[in-house]
Amino acid sequence: MPIEPDHRPVILTGDRTTGPLHLGHYAGSLKNRVVLQHTHRQFLLLADAQALTDNAHDPAKVRRNVIEVALDYLAVGIDPSVTTICVQSALPALAELTMLYLNFVTLARLERNPTIKDEIQARGFGRDIPAGFLCYPAAQAAYITAFKATVVPVGEDQAPIVEQTNEIVRRINRQVGNDILFEARASIPEIGRLPGVDGKAKMSKSQGNALLLSASDGEITEAVRRMHTDPDHLRASDPGHVEGNVVFTYLDAFDSDKEAVSELKAHYQRGGLGDMSVKNRLATVLREIIGPIRERRSRLERDPDYVLDILRNGTARARDLTAKTHAEVRAALGLFSFGETGR
Repeated sequence: MPIEPDHRPVILTGDRTTGPLHLGHYAGSLKNRVVLQHTHRQFLLLADAQALTDNAHDPAKVRRNVIEVALDYLAVGIDPSVTTICVQSALPALAELTMLYLNFVTLARLERNPTIKDEIQARGFGRDIPAGFLCYPAAQAAYITAFKATVVPVGEDQAPIVEQTNEIVRRINRQVGNDILFEARASIPEIGRLPGVDGKAKMSKSQGNALLLSASDGEITEAVRRMHTDPDHLRASDPGHVEGNVVFTYLDAFDSDKEAVSELKAHYQRGGLGDMSVKNRLATVLREIIGPIRERRSRLERDPDYVLDILRNGTARARDLTAKTHAEVRAALGLFSFGETGR
């Protein structure tokens, strides 16, 4: 029987392979990916080559973390039978499309991209910016268009990348006189950037304020114990503030009993509820979420061949798809192709 074509919208998302994933990734993207994989054609890109843009001094770390991130994907519920998990560096069409697209964007435009400007400042590059880092928007455009994705889940800070992708798409389509590439829509998650357990910045391994998806129950309890609440809430009887209170931020993000959280907030605000009572509830909620993920991850770690087979098969499927897009772009631009046709 012929295979029915899949007309579902195509989603492309993924992560740089700089380390295991944490609770911020779970809240901002992973949980949503598990749902979307059943309504969309979903591709998850393990962006190892992109991770080299500021980790070229330690490529072994980048390679090692391809497996770590893949383990996290599978442990949270990504199903490789419906989601294609693939490795960026094994998809040559992505690099080739990036090189083509760099001819359709100026250096000044790359430097003006708000996402890139913020990241350059955060990393303290000054003018010593790795070229691969500066070219990140063009590379992202290559990834998105190579998979013909029309939906790209990103944080609000990454939305300018999708906007610049669409600029490149429109410029190429005008150049060739045909809509050979699709524009994409940025899908912003309801839960914004999750603060770190210290409440000072976004959750980040480099900041030392992340709670990994492989965290033990003890590590979860200790992380919650160290969280800041309301500095003016000195006694349980004192009225407290929930705005800016990291514990309540996390309860809003992860506690499924919204009515109970609302009651806790009201009790805390009028006084009579101690910080440890709220923290104990949060620790229980996080243990219930992370515990099963950690256990599945541990089982998967014992079967590395299974994980490698998933990456090998997913990358092979992605290679065929991205190579097809690359060939279409080359042909539209009138570039030579010395393939079967000899043209």
